[in-house]
Amino acid sequence: MANNIFQLLSEFFARYGYWVVFLGVMLENIGFPVPGETVLLFAGFLAFQGKIHIVPAILTAMAGATIGACLGYSLGWYGGTPVVNRLLGRFPRFQKEYDASQRFFEKHGKWAVFAARFIAGLRVFAGILAGVLRMPFSTFMLFSFAGAVCWATAIGYVGFAFGSSWDKLVNFVGRMNRIVLIVIGVIIVAALIVHLVRRRKSA
Repeated sequence: MANNIFQLLSEFFARYGYWVVFLGVMLENIGFPVPGETVLLFAGFLAFQGKIHIVPAILTAMAGATIGACLGYSLGWYGGTPVVNRLLGRFPRFQKEYDASQRFFEKHGKWAVFAARFIAGLRVFAGILAGVLRMPFSTFMLFSFAGAVCWATAIGYVGFAFGSSWDKLVNFVGRMNRIVLIVIGVIIVAALIVHLVRRRKSA
């Protein structure tokens, strides 16, 4: 599977360059199950090989993530539940992930927008859920853009760091996904504790 992905992405990058990063990341953030993170990792990998440049790849990913999230937010805001049901009707295997993402959003609010960048399933639905749940656009954009900057920089340079071996990169990402979930959970809990303490002091 890893070799197939390698060959496929190599062909796409050879033909379309940075557009692969932009479209892959943007479509994922709109709400389509496209492996945007894998595309960005591969971009970092190619940057190490000298075939593209790492900084433009990261900036392109930031732009794609931000624009895609805004479009996803618009779909959720104006389309609401009917649009979500249509999407899930075409991709029924994502129903459980959507339900779990919705519970996470309802519990953590704006912090879920930031954390969504680093969680594959949640990243797909973040913009749509923010729109459906009527999160203020300014709040959504602030946390979404901050997440996009951190995510694109981190993922791009992870791909660059493992640019000498595609197999090592694939194995590392598998381990990192589990670690990232733990770290994000700790950060969210800490942020909530700080928020509650400040709120109690002000009261």
